[in-house]
Amino acid sequence: MKAKYKNWLWFAGIVAVFGCYFGYNAMQEVDNFSFKYEGVDLDAEVSSIDREGTYSDYQVSHASTPHALKSIEVDLTDVNKTEGASFHKNYEGESNVLITEPQSYVEWDVDVKEEGLYQVEVEYYPAPGKGTDIERAFYINGEIPFNGSDKILFTRLWGDAGAVKSDNQGNEIRPSQIELPEWNTLAFKDYMGYEVDPYEFYFEKGKNTIALEGVGEPLAIKSITLKAVEKIPTYAEYSSVARSSSIEDFELTIPGEKASLTTSPSLYATYDRSSPGTEPYSISKIKLNMGGGYAFRIAGQWIEWDFEVPQDGYYYIDLKGRQNYQRGFVSNRSIYIDDKIPFQELSAIPFQYSNDWVLTTFSVDGEPAPIYLEAGKHSIKTQITLGDLGEILGDLEDSVYRLNAMYRKILVLTGSVPDAYRDYNIDKVYPDVIEGMALESKRLYKIVDDLTAYAGEKSSQSAIIETLARQLEEFVESPDEIPGSLSNFNSNVSALGTTILTLSESPLDIDEFVVRSTDVKPKKVSSGIFSNTFHEVGSFVASFFTDYNSVGNVYEDQEVVDIWLLTGRDQSTVIKNMIDDTFTPETGIKVNVKLVEGGTLMKAVISGAGPDLVLSIGQGEPVNYALRNAVEDLTQFEDFEEIFSRFYPSAYEPFKFEGGVYAIPDTQSYDVLFFRTDIMNELGLDVPNTWQDLIDMLPVIQQNNMGVAIPSLMGTTGTDPSMFLGMLYQQGADLYSEERDRILLDSPESVYAFETYTKFFTHYKLPSEYNFLNRFRSGEMPIGVQGYGMYNSLAVFAPEIRGLWDFALMPGTEREDGTIDRTAYGGSSGSMMLKQDNAVIKEQGWEFLKWWTDAPTQVRFGREMESILGPSARYATANIEGFQQLPWTNEQQEILLEQWKWVEGTPQIAGGYYTFRHITNAVRNVVNNNNDPRETLLDYTKLINEEIEKKRLEFGLEINKEGEE
Repeated sequence: MKAKYKNWLWFAGIVAVFGCYFGYNAMQEVDNFSFKYEGVDLDAEVSSIDREGTYSDYQVSHASTPHALKSIEVDLTDVNKTEGASFHKNYEGESNVLITEPQSYVEWDVDVKEEGLYQVEVEYYPAPGKGTDIERAFYINGEIPFNGSDKILFTRLWGDAGAVKSDNQGNEIRPSQIELPEWNTLAFKDYMGYEVDPYEFYFEKGKNTIALEGVGEPLAIKSITLKAVEKIPTYAEYSSVARSSSIEDFELTIPGEKASLTTSPSLYATYDRSSPGTEPYSISKIKLNMGGGYAFRIAGQWIEWDFEVPQDGYYYIDLKGRQNYQRGFVSNRSIYIDDKIPFQELSAIPFQYSNDWVLTTFSVDGEPAPIYLEAGKHSIKTQITLGDLGEILGDLEDSVYRLNAMYRKILVLTGSVPDAYRDYNIDKVYPDVIEGMALESKRLYKIVDDLTAYAGEKSSQSAIIETLARQLEEFVESPDEIPGSLSNFNSNVSALGTTILTLSESPLDIDEFVVRSTDVKPKKVSSGIFSNTFHEVGSFVASFFTDYNSVGNVYEDQEVVDIWLLTGRDQSTVIKNMIDDTFTPETGIKVNVKLVEGGTLMKAVISGAGPDLVLSIGQGEPVNYALRNAVEDLTQFEDFEEIFSRFYPSAYEPFKFEGGVYAIPDTQSYDVLFFRTDIMNELGLDVPNTWQDLIDMLPVIQQNNMGVAIPSLMGTTGTDPSMFLGMLYQQGADLYSEERDRILLDSPESVYAFETYTKFFTHYKLPSEYNFLNRFRSGEMPIGVQGYGMYNSLAVFAPEIRGLWDFALMPGTEREDGTIDRTAYGGSSGSMMLKQDNAVIKEQGWEFLKWWTDAPTQVRFGREMESILGPSARYATANIEGFQQLPWTNEQQEILLEQWKWVEGTPQIAGGYYTFRHITNAVRNVVNNNNDPRETLLDYTKLINEEIEKKRLEFGLEINKEGEE
């Protein structure tokens, strides 16, 4: 038996050895893809697929050009052309300053003594404007040299407006952020941060011209320099200079929450209650105890702190930070001391993922690197840089562009729903696509390796890239699989685009800096098991005694305005902070704010436990409450007309009922026309002015198996009536009678609009359900009608197509006089005052509504929400003046303001919930069952009017006798 077992052990050992060997090799294949791309020219181009005009192409074309050795100061007064600009003899302490308006163009002559590559540096002052970053386009000899040169951003500077205050619950209230403008110097660089170093521009020897074109915001210019490239010294070079140092026993803590300057009003002090290691610490109260945070994630942003040292000497600098946002990711920061990076090794300090606070000493090769400081005041600045990740993200962006181009090319042959029984021979029809897929697969494998090496471990983002690389590899080996997997391929490319956004964000929490003499040991920052246990238990106990739904100061007085918000915690926190630091100090009116779910409001009102005001409520609700005499008519206030002049009448049309107005507008949204400029040019198509123009171009678009997006009433997850109502209003029709007691869908104009709308689905087969963001970025839908808020989503989530798309006015209907009616539907949200018996609360509530909807308040709220949730959450304020101060470019704002004038509001009536339910049913019957549009619409019109009559009877409203007959 022993011999038998020994034989089995020998056999098991041999199997284990071979298993380990093959398993190791398999793991090597999974975790290292270098064998897949070694020896392959990854820079090879595939005709008609590669993107043109990139900075990378520009660098390649000037690879042999030397760097300039001497800088050139541009003579600002040597102006060739000037529009919207003027010189000021004395401006902010400087003489001969050039002020350029938001819409401006200034061109200068430059005499270049030596051909070469130069950086462009501008000394500027952010002139008063909307408070957003200033944008300019840069031209050389009348041309934009490369993509990116058309968007040069000049940042504004921000800081605290005052000291930190506390509410009556013991929570600290952060100060408002105000602009702190000063003269600043900017070297033109990539606003996306993919290119870490400033742009290098080629100038030929002799006479050249440069120009700055205004895109948004005014800008004061003191000087422009074509600068010879300067290299930052290495630490070896920096430390080779002998300096005396006698400083001992010195340690200074700089709180992260006490920054002096930032590049964004969103980079304010914030709080953390999740760790006992944060200083100052509180289990249940809000203590402003850190800087940075999630808002500190966009490349190029920086935060600056001031400090002072007593003696000349060498100091260690520690940063107590935490990057617990993305596992398998590194957040990089460039460190500036007195506005300069002392040595190259501080150009990108990495912060690895960790759930705990980590003390990072500025080091070189793992050894702390002392920095020499003279006695006196200094500044330390941390700026977000993508470091080596920037090049990887640039490669990923190019890959997404090329893969979308491949997808569109295949789409022309197969359509979006390929025939499973047809052999498309893609490898024979499009051999360049197969060649491109093979090359792209290898590029993606290399990117996975680069990302893993960069972060030190594989992340979920690497897995997404690897999945797509494998799919491309399979397509090359078996081209017949492409049609059946086309939809999955498109989804993977979209996921890759989202990965770019995720990787480009580099958030970091900063608790404090420590400046210490070289003899002082670094402090310990890790929390022990006992302190962590105490923290968790304490947090649990505090949850029973802390009201987390109430925000800011909570008052028990009788005369206090109670406000309920139906949005989110971020919104409620921002609004309450604004109330506590602005509204209450200015008016003396006390306000309680609660965050509640929308479904609780009606129950609370019925039970008598409702609030005084409700903010951000849907446009259908105020009339519902007005029907039940549960909401105040705002026309009763003397200054009603003055206050409502802030809005277009279309914004508060949904809040009108029986001669009253029962809410004040917060937001208003409407549709515009989005289009891909590159694909439209490729197809030889112009932007349509009318619906007929759109119909005329459909054959060309559909022959290429592409589609057009229009808002649909047939969605299974939601319906959008905006386009149908827009077409209805363009025919001069009204949805309801003037008395709001019957629907008018049986008018000839309404029937015509309905027939035209349904033809888009019956005759022209446009899709009724789609993901516009993904299809637009892939090019599958090169044109579509969408709410203007889609602009922000595209700008953020589709960086690979920046510069390749735009938006325009809505298509319209041509009138007899040749003009085009572009009337569009507008949707609103508002704030309403519930029925009040207390005259004082009623007046105080009205004062609050006036303050809340005023331009400065709306602009501040919009900016703060955008800073927290990102540019995709840009606030669609209904205040006309406030809208003009939001960060839209001149051209964008011009289009949006023009379209806004055409917006029509839709009334809300008793029984109105039946309207869009049955309009949707009518559309589905026509499209799905091929019913006659006119007869179908007339049948549903009758049903809707019957329900309206029932509801009017229920609420004691006058019945339309003509409708009865």
